[in-house]
Amino acid sequence: MAVGFGYDIHRLVPGRKLLLGGVEIPHPTGLLGHSDGDVLLHAVIDALLGAAGLGDIGGLFPDTDPKIKGISSETMLARVLGLLQGHWAIENVDVTVVAEAPRLAPHNHAIRSKVSALIGCPRVSIKAKTNEGLGYLGANEAIACYAVAQLNAS
Repeated sequence: MAVGFGYDIHRLVPGRKLLLGGVEIPHPTGLLGHSDGDVLLHAVIDALLGAAGLGDIGGLFPDTDPKIKGISSETMLARVLGLLQGHWAIENVDVTVVAEAPRLAPHNHAIRSKVSALIGCPRVSIKAKTNEGLGYLGANEAIACYAVAQLNAS
């Protein structure tokens, strides 16, 4: 068994889609990034890579590489899952999103279902918290995400 921890944060800006866990959430701003900015999938990717001892998301998908500008986070996740295949099985993934807005409760089931389908694991937990109005997260300038993944050797 191996456990990995992932974290990511992206700034909210106008003119971008807000994607969380591969689900588009209606919101006037979206997440800025070299990719599609899906902070939730990025944290999951880092947790999976960490558990498998394969480095981090920036090592595999550097934001200095113009060839991957605008890459889908789902594509990034699929590449990481390919690295795990035959070596590791995903036992569970636990995610906490920190955002003042939008409220994620109405989207929780869709996000959980999508992430579960993407990683091929039914044990996915998605939780949402606010930052109680404190700091840049509390000022609704960014969304952060934490993820923990448990892998078993296959």
